[in-house]
Amino acid sequence: MTPPTARRQSLWRNRDFMALWSGQIVSTLGTRISATAAPLLVLAMTGSPADAGLVGAAATVPYLVAHLPAGTLVDRWNRRRIMLAAQLTACAAIASIPVAFWLGALTLTHLAIAVFVQGTCFVFFGVAEEAALPKIVPAPLLPAAIAQNEAKGRGAALAGPPLGGLLFGIGHALPFVAHAISYLVASVALLFVRRDLQDRRATPPGSLWRDTTAGLRWLWGHSLIRAAVVLVAASNLIFAGLSLVLVVLAREQGASSTEIGLMLGIYGGGGLLGAIAAGWLHHLFTPRSVVIGVNWIWAALLPLLAVAPNWWALGAIGAATSFIGPMWNVVIGTFQLTLVPNELLGRVGSASMTVSWGVMPLGSLGAGYLLAEAGPVAAVLVLSAAMLVTAVMATLNPSVRAAPAAPAAGGDSSALEPLKSDH
Repeated sequence: MTPPTARRQSLWRNRDFMALWSGQIVSTLGTRISATAAPLLVLAMTGSPADAGLVGAAATVPYLVAHLPAGTLVDRWNRRRIMLAAQLTACAAIASIPVAFWLGALTLTHLAIAVFVQGTCFVFFGVAEEAALPKIVPAPLLPAAIAQNEAKGRGAALAGPPLGGLLFGIGHALPFVAHAISYLVASVALLFVRRDLQDRRATPPGSLWRDTTAGLRWLWGHSLIRAAVVLVAASNLIFAGLSLVLVVLAREQGASSTEIGLMLGIYGGGGLLGAIAAGWLHHLFTPRSVVIGVNWIWAALLPLLAVAPNWWALGAIGAATSFIGPMWNVVIGTFQLTLVPNELLGRVGSASMTVSWGVMPLGSLGAGYLLAEAGPVAAVLVLSAAMLVTAVMATLNPSVRAAPAAPAAGGDSSALEPLKSDH
């Protein structure tokens, strides 16, 4: 039952949350616009799906190499300054792409470096934002805040790809101009967040190595969260490659850049609807039902992409897969935010992201190789088989099968007992 205080509070009256959230709507929209345009630009430059996979991998390599140090530094440094510096640096990196394009000097290497820098900034901002969230939002509203952030990302996934495809059709550099401007807008919005985003540590920082690995140690000591992170890594590996597969599959079916953008927008629209549903319905589902159920639904849907006759069908199937993703993020994300001490949030979040997102470069590279060697239909079948194996792993995992109900926001210590270290 929702506590009376939670009913009286509202995210819409939280000025700091709304300032941060509003700015990130614009920034995330810009990210989706350029993410749609990047593989189209590479294909226009070289005609090689493998090169598109390489640039996609460059954008996601920071998820593997930057998350652990980012977590330690976010818990040591000023979180507000980290977020502002990340936004402005990413703006400069993305702005260099249209400048080089207009000068006739854009190369594949330049594009890869620019998206790598942008990805690194994304990591630092994301870790700092997650660690700051409990300082901005009261505990009873954390699930709603996570759902709002899901809706932000999924809404951008709905609107961004069509805009990216449209802008790319008008001028190949325009999507990246829009992305750079979006970072400037988000930087201004961040200036309106007034609340203190730091947690006062009870003890001074230890050695850099010990602090950096503290998140991994915490993660390893909680069997359910550990299992969930490994399963997320498996699905992220698959879906990182799926985006490129969908673009190439639609192109082979004769879709234009605008139609490909619309397809990816339909894909993202399913996620927006899922985020709205998750915000209302998350309390009806346990972590066990979410972890097992979501993976089996994905395993059932992915093979349908191999027989989809056109870009509309591809978008609709993609929308179904993205509809259920937010439920996972809200239920498991709330579980983790409730359990982790705030002074460890940056490091635990970075540890989980290192594992779960660090595999994404392999997904992009693997998809590029599969597309070049076997074609998009065969690539879909390989990814579908991997998803089936992941669903079986989720079902058989003993920690998932014995998972407790999620602890109430605000720290019901009795609910934490089942997640104590299994060592």
